[in-house]
Amino acid sequence: MADALKIALAQCNPTMGDIAGNLALLRKARAEAAAAGADLVVASEMVITGYPTEDLVLKPMFLDAALGAIEALAADTADGGPGMIIGGPWRQDPEAKPPLFGKVFNTAYVLDGGKVTTHRTKHQLPNYGVFDEKRVFGAGPLPGPVNFRGVRLGVMVCEDMWYPDVSECLEESGAEILVVINGSPFEMDKIEERMQLAVQRVTETGLPLIYVNQVGGQDELVFDGASFALNADHSLPVQLPAFEQALDVVEWRRGDGGWAAAPGRQVAPDSELELAYRALILGLRDYVNKNRFPGVILGLSGGIDSALTAAVAVDALGPERVHSVMMPSPYTSQESLDDAAEAAQLMGIEIDRVSIEPAMKAFDAMLQPILNGYAADTTEENIQARSRGLTLMAISNKLGYMVLSTGNKSEVSVGYATLYGDMVGGFNPMKDLYKTMVFELARWRNQALPPGALGPAGRVIPERIITKPPSAELKPDQKDEDSLPPYPVLDDILRGLIEGEESVDVIAARGHDRELVNRVWHMLELAEYKRRQACPGVKITRRAFGKDRRYPITNAFRGPA
Repeated sequence: MADALKIALAQCNPTMGDIAGNLALLRKARAEAAAAGADLVVASEMVITGYPTEDLVLKPMFLDAALGAIEALAADTADGGPGMIIGGPWRQDPEAKPPLFGKVFNTAYVLDGGKVTTHRTKHQLPNYGVFDEKRVFGAGPLPGPVNFRGVRLGVMVCEDMWYPDVSECLEESGAEILVVINGSPFEMDKIEERMQLAVQRVTETGLPLIYVNQVGGQDELVFDGASFALNADHSLPVQLPAFEQALDVVEWRRGDGGWAAAPGRQVAPDSELELAYRALILGLRDYVNKNRFPGVILGLSGGIDSALTAAVAVDALGPERVHSVMMPSPYTSQESLDDAAEAAQLMGIEIDRVSIEPAMKAFDAMLQPILNGYAADTTEENIQARSRGLTLMAISNKLGYMVLSTGNKSEVSVGYATLYGDMVGGFNPMKDLYKTMVFELARWRNQALPPGALGPAGRVIPERIITKPPSAELKPDQKDEDSLPPYPVLDDILRGLIEGEESVDVIAARGHDRELVNRVWHMLELAEYKRRQACPGVKITRRAFGKDRRYPITNAFRGPA
């Protein structure tokens, strides 16, 4: 029976499907842990493949590659160095033929002495929000502890910590330390929620707990890491940083009251605004780098949305990989031209100028035989937005840079965006940011430079961009509030409808005009077809569009008669 154990928390950033690269990442972590004298390395959920795998995990040759990498990593442990607990898929029946729905398991592997000594399969499968685990994975039985070098470890996989049954079973069957491997994506307030759940499990079982979370971006999800250890007395001896790869060795000792971790690194959590901004940086950086784009291109209009998007891009990739284009029309103000130029100068990025007036005239001439006699309306406004989208895509095709869309959640919610126009792009960092938060983050970024940011310190967004009334500038003297309620009002209504699924009555009772709430709700539902065609973007709220909030396009429900 061991009385001391050094456990390395390996907070890794795997790349989906890059099994060889992920294996190298784990080998590097193990080597660092060995140099620090660790006995055990704990990594995150499905780290050998990346997470979430979606239907990729149903492909037999993908499973074969993953299982081969796990066996190779297990063989490394024959050197007498640290053992490992890692996440990966497990196929119960190697001879099973596709489709493999429910025949593959989300699994924690224990590697030691040159082999896979045992494994534990995930019992609680999340099937809400962005998760569809019951679609692809089978649910494992309630687990018992694993014996690692004389210590009984209660190994759980992510969602297993969200409910008391798994930890209760482990405690009753003799576990001494709870070990949770995770792929828990970032949302606002999520770090605090995880900590509260961990405290509940520690309180219920009387056992200390290790929590190791993935870090990095995967499509629309960003994993924040923020791994930690909790002692049985609820003290927090170790807290790893958010949004950074990290490896820390934690010293555990057995005393009269059971196991306890010695104090180690404790990184204070960031403010909610900083967490959100860092999620945007990491989500964009990993999307661009993991998909091997040389850089990004965006339209810099002189407005707040494109300015904040450019700032995030510069912080994620560095100014040399961000290209901007100002695309004026006859309705573009000199103020916007000046503001865009100043923003580009402050951020240190290149800005080109391409007038869309020739394209507007060309479309007028092309469509004149069909549209002659019709009064000007949003058709002409949308032609402007689509001319800009076409311009950006042409430059993207030629230079290889990915186009960034710059629309915010408020506008996308109510359809105040042009399909094939300003919605054009390969990725949208702003997709899950309400307009009010866009302003908050712009002010915050002008006063702070987050860790790991590659952009300049100090002001990067001109003050006039933040203070002037938002406008699409698609017709003379246009303002957003000509078509929409003031953004603080609109955003409160939208949060009620989207995150809260609240009724019109409930939202109106907070002081909003009932007719306005109904109008916003109808706009929200009618714009679903646009959102289905929108590019991916970073999820930071509890209810992001895309995989998170799924509504039918054909939908006649308009509430009680």
